[in-house]
Amino acid sequence: MKIAQVAPLWERVPPPSYGGIELVVSHLTDELVRRGHEVTLFASGDSQTLADLKAVYPLALRLDKYVQDYAGYETLELSQVYQHAAEFDIIHSHVGIRALPLASLVLTPTIHTLHSSFTQDNQKVFRYHHQQPYVSISKAQRQIKLNYVATVYNGIEPNDYPFVAQPQEPPYLAFLGRFSPEKGPQQAIAIAKQTGWRLKMAGKVDVADSQFFEQEIVPHIDGQQIEYLGEINHAAKAELLGNAAITLFPINWQEPFGLVMIESMATGTPVIAMSLGSVSEVIVHGETGFICQNYAEMATMIPAALTLNRQACRQHIENNFSVNQMVNDYEAVYKKIINNRIHFNGYFDTAKARF
Repeated sequence: MKIAQVAPLWERVPPPSYGGIELVVSHLTDELVRRGHEVTLFASGDSQTLADLKAVYPLALRLDKYVQDYAGYETLELSQVYQHAAEFDIIHSHVGIRALPLASLVLTPTIHTLHSSFTQDNQKVFRYHHQQPYVSISKAQRQIKLNYVATVYNGIEPNDYPFVAQPQEPPYLAFLGRFSPEKGPQQAIAIAKQTGWRLKMAGKVDVADSQFFEQEIVPHIDGQQIEYLGEINHAAKAELLGNAAITLFPINWQEPFGLVMIESMATGTPVIAMSLGSVSEVIVHGETGFICQNYAEMATMIPAALTLNRQACRQHIENNFSVNQMVNDYEAVYKKIINNRIHFNGYFDTAKARF
């Protein structure tokens, strides 16, 4: 197949540190190339990929302080994609609502992976374009009625996360993620202080969350019980999660997936999480972690989580959330969409379906 992958421009593919969407796009794109597909990746110019890279800007936009209009560059990117739509068998968009109007104007089908949650405003746009094919990244994400063609869970390469049979001594809890209210870093700190555990935290702080970080997080960082490691790279992330006794996932929003959970379990570290969004689809309660109804319950489950089999956590990821499984599922989606267009709409001749 000839496939276009369309990534956000804010971060490079793959991300040097934080960036869940870009990591998923990187894994998907490179594995499709390895399987013999002709893949074009539309992304920032500093991206690293096995595919043919097309870029409208030389580096991730967040790295250039002179870029003031993100939407302008995304418009350029999408213009480039859809001006060349006829060159592809399928277009795979990872950029949300902005691709929807253009996707409806060309014959080449576009599938849209929903990487974010619905808002009061953007759901109006999705509903207007409800007939386009969508892929959810969890069943919990399907909160409005759309033309869902599949649920494809995000996948990681387990070998990128060394398995750790025994956590580091003295033991600690880990928190990894964006420092924003909905991710619950303040709750992770509260749990650590309530239980007396050490807590190591890492992740980025967006400008929009800087006040929250300064007021709710910084006063608690003492470098001893509560330690902040900053925005760390992949190797440091795997080390943080793997050496932890438990990873806390204290979200207070409907998280569409939560890559941190599978990254942690890949290293062998169980996860204690709030029962919101996709959590119940990712964690096996009582085997790879615990799913809790409130923060008090999260604190009380720490002793039980210490008894869980770390090898079982790793095996769960290898069996259900690998890159190989994710790409198998996306290949099936591509073939289904292309075959449906050929059969029902006559948009393609049979020679155009390159499998």
